[in-house]
Amino acid sequence: MDETSQKKKRQLRTFPGLEARHFQHPLDVAATDALKQVPGLDMVITKALDYGLERWLYLQNIASNVRVTRAMFPRLHKSLQWGCKILDVEEPELYITVDPRPNAWTFGHTRPFITMTSGLVDMLSDEERFFVLAHELGHIKAEHVLYGMLARNVALIMSVVSQMTLGIGRLVGLGLELALFEWQRRAELTADRAALLCVQDLDPCIRTFMKLAGGASRLYGEMDQAEFVRQIRAYEEADPSTLGAIYKFVITVWRDHPFPILRAKELDAWHGTGFRALAGPMGLLGE
Repeated sequence: MDETSQKKKRQLRTFPGLEARHFQHPLDVAATDALKQVPGLDMVITKALDYGLERWLYLQNIASNVRVTRAMFPRLHKSLQWGCKILDVEEPELYITVDPRPNAWTFGHTRPFITMTSGLVDMLSDEERFFVLAHELGHIKAEHVLYGMLARNVALIMSVVSQMTLGIGRLVGLGLELALFEWQRRAELTADRAALLCVQDLDPCIRTFMKLAGGASRLYGEMDQAEFVRQIRAYEEADPSTLGAIYKFVITVWRDHPFPILRAKELDAWHGTGFRALAGPMGLLGE
């Protein structure tokens, strides 16, 4: 039985009345509030929109990549439809780009579109790809797209702002860049929760994180989820001193995503509490 049939057999259910606040991670809430207080953010947003960053990214995307439709990659398009139905979001455009690095992103504040790399598609199974696709839909549902677009293009934006403001942009650039990275790492935790609400099975989520952390196609069959979970605890317990905390901060501060192993930990914890509360017979979940 293929994975599409398995999804049908599990009868994925929808969440009538679902709002982002129902699954938003507390760290995302705090980071968003902190980001709004960073000096220069409003100026950067205004300049980015005034100079057509969103339009430029859309045109670059549609000229370079292949759009997923009912006729082009229909299985992936079906997953897109399911994710939109479950999270109650309008269907965005979805594209595949040739890039061996496994990645996916969502751009477009007023007209969102999702792009997945060929490396990601090749690495993951159908249900694992559904998890990643639903993760991107989660960003749309949680209204992350504007800040996410700024975070992924912050170097370009700050260069333009600096020229337009006679160097003033450089003064706020570093603080804003760090704040955007901090926000983006926290926002990923919310999007992971949205993806679990779509997949409705923790195993494909954990397998995705394992592959992103260290997957090699010739070794997929030998990966062990229990060992991966034990590795999470090993990281948490390693060097609990103040110096150890500083080391962990330094290796994280310039990352736009949390380490896959920590994303797995956070999602596993929410699966046992928040997800079950939403998915229970008295929760929001409906037929």
